[in-house]
Amino acid sequence: VQLQTFGRGLVQPGGSLRLSCAASGIIFSIYNMGWYRQAPGKQRELVAVITSGGRINYADSVKGRFTISRDNAQNMVYLQMNSLKPEDRAVYYCNAVAGLRTVWGQGTLVTVSS
Repeated sequence: VQLQTFGRGLVQPGGSLRLSCAASGIIFSIYNMGWYRQAPGKQRELVAVITSGGRINYADSVKGRFTISRDNAQNMVYLQMNSLKPEDRAVYYCNAVAGLRTVWGQGTLVTVSS
């Protein structure tokens, strides 16, 4: 079982970045997929989640700027991040949950700085 995350990078404030997460070894379509992030000195927090049924929720801090989506045929989940702010700087983690089973990706660093 593996979640592999792609898309780390340095972007300027106001810029955009897309994170991708490829899942393997799971029945992807039954999993709720999420993106979390952890900034230096802070706890890991939920950014966005898309359920197996396609329901979506966002943290208030990213609503209107980030978009989560999934492609069940490709076992992929994406996080499109627009209008990035310095406070979005964090390590972003992909997450898969189904029942009592939780899988985490390795994390990818997103830096927002001019």
